[in-house]
Formats: sequence, structure tokens, C-alpha cells
Amino acid sequence: MDRHVFFGGKGGVGKTTVSAAYAYTCAQDGLETLVVSTDPAHSLGDLFGQSFGDEPRSVEGVEHLSAMEIDPEEEVSRHLQDVKRNLSQQVSAAMVNAVDRQIEMAHGTPGAYEAALFDRFVDVMREADDFERIVFDTSPTGGTLRLLSLPDYLEGWIDRLMAKRRRSIDRFEKAAIGNQEPRRVLEGDPVLAHLQERKEFFEYAGETLREDAAFFLVFNPDSLSIRETERAIADLDERELSVRGLVANRLTPEPDPEEDGRGARYLRSRVDTEQERLETAREVLSPPVVATIETQVEEVRLDRLATVAATLEIETADER
Repeated sequence: MDRHVFFGGKGGVGKTTVSAAYAYTCAQDGLETLVVSTDPAHSLGDLFGQSFGDEPRSVEGVEHLSAMEIDPEEEVSRHLQDVKRNLSQQVSAAMVNAVDRQIEMAHGTPGAYEAALFDRFVDVMREADDFERIVFDTSPTGGTLRLLSLPDYLEGWIDRLMAKRRRSIDRFEKAAIGNQEPRRVLEGDPVLAHLQERKEFFEYAGETLREDAAFFLVFNPDSLSIRETERAIADLDERELSVRGLVANRLTPEPDPEEDGRGARYLRSRVDTEQERLETAREVLSPPVVATIETQVEEVRLDRLATVAATLEIETADER
């Protein structure tokens, strides 16, 4: 299995439970494992019965397992402050206030959330050297797809910015010193240096997501969830991010054979419907269904996580 494992899917399908169960399995197999929530509706803390923050913290009672919850709002604010600081170093004092106003306006613009969150989880991928497996519990499908598409979009955008910056510097120097003097500004230009740094950042992200990451999608046995899963598979495939497997969650448990009351008849009818939809998913969707998980009577907590983990037929062995 690749070092980075992502679990995605429609909102409310149970990604956090499945992510935590897989991370638990990796830890039980002796891998130093970090499970990371990038979903605004954090529930890792509820599941493990302890609070988590922006840095890895050991899960109490489980060896080799740590967790962290990334707060999107905090990441947006931090990201924009970093952008503000970098820009302020590149512009004249007269422009600093104007730059600050533009950055503040950008806080609520489309894309600010994805850009900030993307930077943070790539930082986790680059810096979490203490962990052999990093499991991401992602935001609902749409947000995750926008997040994962950023390297493709931004690598080309930065290339164009760098080309324009080089042309601008070249014209400035020709106007200032003519064609007879050697070029001086281009070599030490701080804007170009920052753009090159960002380019390398996105190149690392794109390469890692394509070559050292595995993607799994969680769905419920209903038509809407299956259709959204089908679209997500196509979108990920278009970005050369193939889905390794599917997890069918929250299946209705079948009543005992001797039960024949109204509730039992309802449950059998529901089970039959869900099995038909599950069979449709197996026929229509290309990745294999690697786990089927029944609805739990109570919310899954640490003491019940082993039961869910036992249903996951996802390998944990390190491929490196």
C-alpha cells in the first residue's frame, strides 16, 4: 500500500469511521500511522474520545496511532497572512495598505478554502517523517475533487506568471541600461524565487498524489450515493488518480430467520433493496468493493472500531 491513503465520498456516508478503522488496522499491524481529518465537520475527536488539533497527537489506548484535525477557517486565515507577508516584502511601502485590503477581500472568495487546505495537507505529506502511513479523512466529494485538481491548474498558472515576470524584468533592464550591459536583476529577483518555490511545491504534490497515494471512496447503498461515486471515479481518473476500491457503508443488518414480525419484514425488504443496489454498484463501478459494513446500533467509538476494521479488505503492507 502507498504511504498516503485518502478516503472520500458524499457527505454523511461515514468516511471518518472508515478512515479511522483503516488507520486503526495499520497501527495494529505495527505501522506508525497518522489519521488526518480535513473535513470541516470533525468527528475524529468524538470517535476517539479526546481532542485533537493542528499537530499530530497520540491516540490514547492505541499504540502506533496518532491523529490531527485541520481547522479550515484557521488555515485560510494563516494562508492569507503568509501571502500578505510575502507580498509586502515585494512591493513598495506605498502599496502595502492596498495589498492588505485585497488580501482581506480574498478571505471569502471561491478557492481560498481549497488553496489554504491544500497547502496544509501537502505540508503534512512532506513533513510527517515519523509516520509510515498517513490516512486522510477528506471533506465531501466536491471539495476533495477541487482540492486534488489544484496541482494541475496551478503548475501551468505559475509557469505563465514566471514567463511574464521574466519578460517584465527584461524590458525594465533594457529601458534602464540598454542592451550593452549584462543582465543583473533577473538572477536575484525575489518574485521569481518565490514563484519557483511554489512551482516545486505543486510539482511535489502532483507527483506524490499520482505515484504514492491510494484513493478509496465510501458510499451508502442508495442510488444518489452510487451516482455521485460514479462521477467521482470519472473525475479522479481524468486527473490520473485511480480509485483502488470502494467501501459500502451502513448496510441494513438482516433479521434472524425465526423473526417474522412487521419490523423483520421491513428489514428483509430493505436488505433486498440494498443488495440490489450493491450489485448494481459492483456492475457499474469499475473499482472493486473492498468492504461492506453494516449499520451499527450505536455510534462507533474506539471500543467498537475493531469490529468495523475487521470488515476492511484493504492491505496495510508498506510497498516501499
